[in-house]
Amino acid sequence: MAKKIPQPTNPPRERAFLVGVEIREKKQLLSLEDSLAELALLADTAGVDVVGELTQRLNHPHTVTYIGPGKVEELKLLAEETLSEVVIFDDELSPRHQRELEKAFGGKIRVLDRTALILDIFAQHAHTSEGMLQVELAQYEYNLPRLTRAWTHLERQAGGGGGRSGASGGVGLRGPGETQLEVDRRSIRMRIAHIKRELEKVEAHRLRYRAQRKRSRVPTVALVGYTNAGKSTLINRLAKADVYVADQLFATLDPTTRRVHLPSGDLALFTDTIGFIQKLPTTLIAAFHATLEEIAEADLLLHVVDISHPNALGQFQAVQQTLEEIDAGHIPMITALNKADQLKNIEQARETLMGFPQSVAISALKGDGIKDLLHLIREELYESYSPIHVRLPYKEGALISLFHELGQVERVEHERGGMIMQGRIPGRLLAQFAAWHVKPNQEPHESEETDTEES
Repeated sequence: MAKKIPQPTNPPRERAFLVGVEIREKKQLLSLEDSLAELALLADTAGVDVVGELTQRLNHPHTVTYIGPGKVEELKLLAEETLSEVVIFDDELSPRHQRELEKAFGGKIRVLDRTALILDIFAQHAHTSEGMLQVELAQYEYNLPRLTRAWTHLERQAGGGGGRSGASGGVGLRGPGETQLEVDRRSIRMRIAHIKRELEKVEAHRLRYRAQRKRSRVPTVALVGYTNAGKSTLINRLAKADVYVADQLFATLDPTTRRVHLPSGDLALFTDTIGFIQKLPTTLIAAFHATLEEIAEADLLLHVVDISHPNALGQFQAVQQTLEEIDAGHIPMITALNKADQLKNIEQARETLMGFPQSVAISALKGDGIKDLLHLIREELYESYSPIHVRLPYKEGALISLFHELGQVERVEHERGGMIMQGRIPGRLLAQFAAWHVKPNQEPHESEETDTEES
């Protein structure tokens, strides 16, 4: 009888206790309960089992331990009772808060915050060299102010980046009187500088690629939306592609671009980007600058909203807030209300539609509403014109030609260093002219010499 070969088993998942705090002086897009439910999903995506949760409402965070001393004692008892190995806070903790909490727990229970949890998920899901560099940068910038004498050296970094620190000099020789902690800090700063240089090369490549796309005059559409809203499923449906899809948060990190044929044979490039989330860490926004720039340079944003989610509006607002932060709030936008097939009340669905601008109800999974969505996208890219008033330097000849070729010129004024142009252009081109927009109080004075053409 043949021997049964034992199959490898997955390591046991860590047990985590969640902590949610509502700070009354802070405006939150999600309720405390909804935010904790989201944190539980993040923990599950990271491979952690949630065994309990604790909440507190405060006017402002406690100076030493973020939550009050009484809650710290209660949390310690609950964590011990449930055999929790880690406590995860639903906000970003300061290095001091983290140290004092771990001290209060006797050093037996690790303390993480929402940012560290998201960084861990990103480290698991980044597959391209660019994605791994961006995650590594965010990890180092997050960890640098949190270094203590208990730091376990760079080669043990969870994200795997520390093991490559030799590429930028490693730990290095200690100077006179220099402590190991100072050596580690110096080494991390060197690694951060090295990663930033590598990402600058990536950004330069992206700039060349974007310039090439603009010369080809093929418009670009960036898919944005809350994580797990269905962007990857939608791009698969539109482009008949095979982008990885999973029912979990941040299933895909690396941007994917696909060609999509619109009605009447027009072409557009669709880019699936990183999913957004409320309380998106600033370190991540900085680290993913090159990727997020793909959104800021798009001709049109396609905002995918999971309309079946109980707090769809809050998620929509969280994405809008992030778009403003990355200077993409001015780009024309269409809203795709995904998973509409899961809404049972049709009247409620119609009312919901009215709350979102330029919206179409769709099901990316089943294909419902896709034709209507493509027609709206084509109309916005090729038929919708927006008023514009710009002052263009003569060296921006490509933009001047673009305005004349694709726009409707109503007025031209020649100045010493350039020209003022006013008229209407396709909405998809607005982003290219954003840097030269003229405000009402920027009009030339009558005393200035100008040569006006009426078109």
